[in-house]
Amino acid sequence: MTPANRSALILVLVAFSGVGLSTYWVYREAVRVKKEREDRRRVSSGDTGDMVLIKNTRFTMGSDDGGEDELPKHDVKVRAFWMDRTEVTNAEFERFVQATGYLTTAEKPGANGQPAGAFVFAPPATPVTDFKKETQWWRFVPGTNWRHPAGPDSSIAGREKYPVVQVTWADARAYAQWAGKRLPTEAEWECAARGGVDRLRYPWGNDLLREGQWAMNAWQGKFLVEDTGADGFRGLAPVGSYVANGYGLYDVTGNVAEWCNDWYMPNYYQLTARGSQSRDNPPGPGQSIDPEEPGIWKHVIRGGSWLSSEEAGSAFRSSARGKLAPDVPLPTVGFRCAKDQP
Repeated sequence: MTPANRSALILVLVAFSGVGLSTYWVYREAVRVKKEREDRRRVSSGDTGDMVLIKNTRFTMGSDDGGEDELPKHDVKVRAFWMDRTEVTNAEFERFVQATGYLTTAEKPGANGQPAGAFVFAPPATPVTDFKKETQWWRFVPGTNWRHPAGPDSSIAGREKYPVVQVTWADARAYAQWAGKRLPTEAEWECAARGGVDRLRYPWGNDLLREGQWAMNAWQGKFLVEDTGADGFRGLAPVGSYVANGYGLYDVTGNVAEWCNDWYMPNYYQLTARGSQSRDNPPGPGQSIDPEEPGIWKHVIRGGSWLSSEEAGSAFRSSARGKLAPDVPLPTVGFRCAKDQP
């Protein structure tokens, strides 16, 4: 091949390469622009698929229906934030574990030589009269964890869409940080759970049933004796099994209680109502001792679970406040994440 022909060939190859690169660049830009437009559309509509935008909202927090820790009712302003549409599932938590090698609290031996494990539901043999003493129906079983939530012989195989349970507050926070999110504040959680419906017991109204049908996964029948499964499930249900609330969030009542970022303080609403704590996006109190169990700090859990019933205090009400020590994993507690709106 003569030098002239070689030069011509090189020019042709360069030209083709330039056309190919230009075509690729145009294609890449078209994909980017399309994605940006779709993202803007979804953001403006308050929907990112797995998360929902809760816009700046003022609502009434608390209720006259519950205990003293729900009083007084007071207006709260919450800045815009994103909230997971469903509780975090086994499949989602497994992706986190595979990516990081994370070990949950229940998978690690405890202090004083306590074996790795967690608590399982163990109905007492004798009738329960004081439902505040929940230790009556929990039993610590070694080998229990998020992969084996009902004991070492149980499994989550085939339950990928069920909410992950047997996770502590630290486990939930670790997942949230990995996902680029965080745990919601108690005020954010109640705001989101109400779904834009203010001062009512449930996201759909004041009646336990929604148009005569169960709208959540809870306990029906004699508490701790028999769950009739009238809502369609005994025990956990897959996420999204019931109608969403007004914001498009699922299972904010029943199924699993959900960790909040806040420490639990029984009189926090009193401080907020008096103005000594902020009503504008309240972050929750600092660490606070639970007067019912002195020496134990607890975090807020919200929403009730499959083990909640009217007989035992209606923990599935929108305003009901729960509490749990941050290092205790249970088969009734999971979580969902929040994220700041820039």
